[in-house]
Amino acid sequence: MTEDMSIESYLAQGGVLSNPHNVPSRYRAELLKLMSSFVDSELAGAAGFADIINLGPGIKSRIAAARIVLEKTDHADKVLKIMAEFGVDAERYAAHHPWTARLDREAAIGTQRHEQDMRLAVFNYPLTTWADAVVMNLLMGRAVGVQLADFQTLSYQPLAEAFRAISLVETRHAELAEEGLVALIADTDAAELQASVDYWWPRVSASFGTADAGRIDALKAMGLRRSSPDEMRTRWEAEAKVVLTQIGLHAG
Repeated sequence: MTEDMSIESYLAQGGVLSNPHNVPSRYRAELLKLMSSFVDSELAGAAGFADIINLGPGIKSRIAAARIVLEKTDHADKVLKIMAEFGVDAERYAAHHPWTARLDREAAIGTQRHEQDMRLAVFNYPLTTWADAVVMNLLMGRAVGVQLADFQTLSYQPLAEAFRAISLVETRHAELAEEGLVALIADTDAAELQASVDYWWPRVSASFGTADAGRIDALKAMGLRRSSPDEMRTRWEAEAKVVLTQIGLHAG
């Protein structure tokens, strides 16, 4: 960055930052919001999936589920370490909210979040059966893949690098869910699986948020967003529909 160029102009031209002490105040606020949403979603997702491990139909499925819980918690830890560089108490963070808390299955909250809990709204809903968990993990795994593809080019270099490493593991989670659903379709009532798809589809779709053009443009200028919510949602819908069709199900 040249001496006569502002940080805002530097970021707008594709520049990257790596020191928490050099970031502008609005950039810091948006970056922390992004990291909080990711960490809270990983912790809540891991907590919800942990409750379903022992419903797995066999030892291999339970090992896979336990690994997913472990790795999602590790992903939260990776990003928490970056948040700690901005003054967040990482040691206390994981205990500040009951991550296992869930709302009623039919609660209509849209994209609403609690100010002390930045998890994506989809992680407020409970899993009911092993099949339900596999369907949710497949749809949300694909959504996370789309979101992480966008986040890997963030202008805050340490976080972008963390997301690139996390993305490889999250891709495997989605693959495991697809393998699990293929196994389930062979000996499970297809109507039950389709009911779970119909339930989770709109809730996962809502996890991309809504498009506030002004804010999205500002995030793009800061290098904290590359695609709009609608663009990411469209990519997810296309990918998820292909996978479901191959398995013998259809989009909700």
